[in-house]
Amino acid sequence: MKYMKIGGVSLLALSAVLAAMPAMAQDQAAANPGDIIVTAQKRSERLQEVPIAVSAVGSDFLQSRDISSIDRLGSVAPNVKIERAPSNKTISQISIRGSVTINPAITWEPAVGLYLDGVYIAKAQGSIFDVADLERIEVLRGPQGTLYGRNTLAGAVNLITKKPSGELGGFLEGSYGEYNYRKVKGSLDLPKFGIVSVKLSGQIQQRDGYTDVVDNPFPAAFLANPKSTDETNDIDGQSFMAQVRAEPTDNLTLDYTYDYSKFDQKPDYAQLFRVNRNGDPRDIFDPASPSYPFAGAFFPLNLYTDTDRQEEASLDGELLEQSKASGHALTATWDVGDVTLKSISSYRSLRWSDILDLDGSPLNVAHTKRFTKYQAFSQELQATGGLLDERLKYVAGVYYFRDKAFTDNPQSYFGGATTFTSQYGSHTEAWAAYAQLDYQVTDQLTVIGGLRYNHEEKDILRVLQVPGATLINVQYGDLPDASFNNLSPALTVKYEFNRDLNVYARYAKGFKSGGFNGETNIVGPDAGCAAPAELTCPYRPEKVDSYEVGFKSQWFDRRLTLNSAIFWDEHKDIQLSIFTATGAAGSVVKNAAQAQIRGLEVEATARPIDTLTLNASFAFLDAEYEKYIEAGVDVSDNRAFPHTPEFTASLGADWEAARGDWGKLNLIGDVNFVDEYYTYPYPLNTPTPSDQNANNTKSEGRTIVNLAANLTEIPLGRSKANVSLWARNVFEEDSPQNFIDFGPGFGGLTVAYFPDPRTIGVTMGVRF
Repeated sequence: MKYMKIGGVSLLALSAVLAAMPAMAQDQAAANPGDIIVTAQKRSERLQEVPIAVSAVGSDFLQSRDISSIDRLGSVAPNVKIERAPSNKTISQISIRGSVTINPAITWEPAVGLYLDGVYIAKAQGSIFDVADLERIEVLRGPQGTLYGRNTLAGAVNLITKKPSGELGGFLEGSYGEYNYRKVKGSLDLPKFGIVSVKLSGQIQQRDGYTDVVDNPFPAAFLANPKSTDETNDIDGQSFMAQVRAEPTDNLTLDYTYDYSKFDQKPDYAQLFRVNRNGDPRDIFDPASPSYPFAGAFFPLNLYTDTDRQEEASLDGELLEQSKASGHALTATWDVGDVTLKSISSYRSLRWSDILDLDGSPLNVAHTKRFTKYQAFSQELQATGGLLDERLKYVAGVYYFRDKAFTDNPQSYFGGATTFTSQYGSHTEAWAAYAQLDYQVTDQLTVIGGLRYNHEEKDILRVLQVPGATLINVQYGDLPDASFNNLSPALTVKYEFNRDLNVYARYAKGFKSGGFNGETNIVGPDAGCAAPAELTCPYRPEKVDSYEVGFKSQWFDRRLTLNSAIFWDEHKDIQLSIFTATGAAGSVVKNAAQAQIRGLEVEATARPIDTLTLNASFAFLDAEYEKYIEAGVDVSDNRAFPHTPEFTASLGADWEAARGDWGKLNLIGDVNFVDEYYTYPYPLNTPTPSDQNANNTKSEGRTIVNLAANLTEIPLGRSKANVSLWARNVFEEDSPQNFIDFGPGFGGLTVAYFPDPRTIGVTMGVRF
């Protein structure tokens, strides 16, 4: 693998104003970017008229940045942060307004709902996948419990694909870049045949690893093993989507979609960032510790630590990340007079695996494997329409969901001296009924009220074994099901001064599902629930009461769009997964905290001239615990709030620099700023330096700059060709974005995960 050093990037910078992903899409309404149509409230509406904090990006934006998966979105909206989970490129970690699920285990629920054409993607594992031909992406901020239900505590992300048009058309693109990056992406829309239209799309991408694996450089590590591979952090993925639309009558549409994605690659490099070096007996990798001769002398991890991004690693463990996800969805839409009835049926399956070397060295200190199987079925029935000359609009529906999850998680530590057979799984069955009414009291005043009732039940499987002994053996049905009921109301008042200015005030309640801790190492008594990790005691749902005030406006003949929102969220029973790294890398789950999160969000899009679009966004976030009970003591002043950067911002421009019979040239830039943030809810101050401290895994934040020069609409017979030169992470931001801290029980072993390095490449394609 060669790291190509390509100069001349500054030539692009001279031609482009650095930009971030805009809060509005400018492709559907070039002159009036706020006129994009969204379905955030289960019906088609003009974005500027939706009285919630929602941002959207459309197909032109996505195509010009070559975005086909959520991990490339960056700061697409204020107070939205999307990361890859530690060690994995196919697990998302989405944070909106300070709410996030850190633990990616299959028994955990995300805090943000992810939807593909209205179908819920229920788990974080396998949630980073490619969709070759997206129409738009919508990001709803704040709890969406009324219309979307469970696990939209922080918000929702909607991926909407382009549907078959019934006309011949499509595109084919190929990309090549540094690290031998190759991608082919395309879409084919076939002519309508009778009542049937068909569209096929997909992409294949491959890339060499960012990190070369070399032989052990330290002879003192006499137990070091040979390297296991030549590189890690590569890409090898493919995705495919087949869409069939049937229109048997003028008022009935049937949409069937099959989507498939497969990744078979090596995981992100777990770089050994630090070990405890305080002379404490627990600091087993510290030569100054009295414990070093008994552990560190055989496994001298202290030799391999480095806080700067490394392009070379010495690893001995097998490395693997595989994800195979597929889904079937059938959506029937029937217009019956003033009522539109919709049925969304889906079945999804996931086979996901990883094999990790979590010590960042050629020593067999911490090697783990996860083999996951997951299946989910959902059915939703909706009715939307209007009454009283459209002064009363309604959305109502019922929803059913069930899933089955299982993970086999074998683990090996210290050369196999300690091994665990660890398995966990869960079944979930949930149903809900919901309704929302929008009543236009006057031509300017609208009152919106909604309510959703949710019921769900869960059970658990947990097996934990060491050679010769079974520590935990809980099978499905051995424990009473965990059962949860919830009412999620919402009330919004909107006042429209005119078509270009409206204000709103909103109250909404959201909740994130409770459940069992599948990764626990403890089975408590059948009653009492004294310990937060006891398997017999399910943790409670997390709830939020959200208050929001905002305005949406357009000025100067709609050349300026300016939107803003302020919010105040009260969280209760916050679910905190505390990684203890004791026994089989166990976790403790607590409902120990309640918190107050406040924030400000501003988005703007300006078109001072027809050929230039400027974008800006700014967000402020203030998160603090009101109560955090640990061992009967309130420690709220001494706990970090994870993944809550105080400030995030973006700036940008898309400039049509030239146009002629030969095509047009657009110069595009994106810059995204994320302030510093903690990654775990650990103590800020600890009795000794060797204790698990949040500052040890604090990200310093980052500023990512992306640039592109796009030459499009090049005449090519009856088709149009395009060429794009792009550069990502231009200034090589290399502050860690995520960590795993094993804590004092494992010598303070901490691994870090860094943003992708600078990459430069070219894309060429044709559209017909």
